[in-house]
Parts: sequence; structure tokens; C-alpha cells
Amino acid sequence: MPIARVRIFDLLWQPDLVDQSAWSDVTAAVAAAPYPIRVLPADPDRATTCSAALGITTRSWLGAVVANAGGLLVDHGWVRVLGCGYDRLPDVVTAAGVLTVGYDVMGGQFAWLQADPNARPTVHYFGPDDLGWLDLEQGYAEWLNAILGGSLTRFYETLRWPGWEAETEGLNLDEGFSVWPPPFTKEGKDVSAASRRPIPMAELVSFYEDAARQLGGPSR
Repeated sequence: MPIARVRIFDLLWQPDLVDQSAWSDVTAAVAAAPYPIRVLPADPDRATTCSAALGITTRSWLGAVVANAGGLLVDHGWVRVLGCGYDRLPDVVTAAGVLTVGYDVMGGQFAWLQADPNARPTVHYFGPDDLGWLDLEQGYAEWLNAILGGSLTRFYETLRWPGWEAETEGLNLDEGFSVWPPPFTKEGKDVSAASRRPIPMAELVSFYEDAARQLGGPSR
């Protein structure tokens, strides 16, 4: 589906946007989303600390999210976009690995990486079904605008099962689904036929990262 081509670095250098926060654009996208989105409240002290650590302002979509939200629970909480942290949800600074900007409940990770020193950073996705990093070729603002605009429905069509909405809403913010057989195996491709149970997200992410290393998969 078409997405607005709003680039975070464009917002940072344009002089006419010096005093303009991108939060109004984020909230407009949230309001127009085709599925439920919950904006977790921001703690002002944590927001200030995270913003300073990242060296960003609210002119960027990332800066706006960090300053104004503990995180965003997108599509019944299937994807957790990280902000300044809330309850058991980590903030974008202390999340494991490089700049991890979100998780999904299957143990997938979204990270904002600069794979090429001559190119702008883009969001990459590590999937539990293929144990590899995929460059989504989108800046942070493009990525967030896309997932708020409805792209998750198609992106996850092979990793969902009937009734996933209610199961997902029942998870704690630091939990994800352990699926057996794992979705990267031939036997686990049909997620609807696999067994599922909630486990800590840190444990789930570690399991897939270890599996990728053992199978010789690419690292960040």
C-alpha cells in the first residue's frame, strides 16, 4: 500500500520546522489506523533521559514518540513500538542490541540500522520464520507511518492464526509467544497447528538469536 515518504533526516535539517513537533503527525496516523492502537503514557523524566541519550528532538518521528509515549501497542498489541518505556516495556535506549525500535509478539525485532556508512539508516526486521535480517528500506518515520497505516495485516499473514487477537491482548508487555515447532522449521510453518505459550520476551528473542547463530544466519 502507498506510504507517505516522510524521512526523519529531512525533518531534522529543514529550518522552517525548527519549532515544530512531529507528534501531531504521529497522533493523526494513530487516529486513522485501521486497527486498534494504544498509546502508553510517557513519564516526563524517562522521556527527557531517553531523548538526551539519543540526541534527538521532537521534530523527528522517533524523537516525538520518545518524548510523548512510553510506547505504542499496534494491532491489538501485536507490535510494540518502543518509546521512553512503560511498566514492563523497555525504553528504546535500554532495549537489547543496537537501536531496537520495536518487537512483535512472535519474537521478531525491528532495529534502526545504518548498514552502509554512505547511506541513511533504515529499519531492518529480524523474523522468527527465517532467522534473517531484512532491510525494509524505510527510514523510521516511513516505517512507523506504514505500520500505523495498515501494513501489518499483510506483513504477518503467514504468522497469525484464528483468534490471535484475543491471545495477544492477554500477554503482559514483557511477554511473547513461544511457538513449537518453531516457525523457522518445516514442521512449524503452519502456526495455527503449533502449540503456543507466553514466555518472557527477552527469553524469546534470545532463543531465536541463538538459533540463527547455530544455523549460520547473518548477524546485525
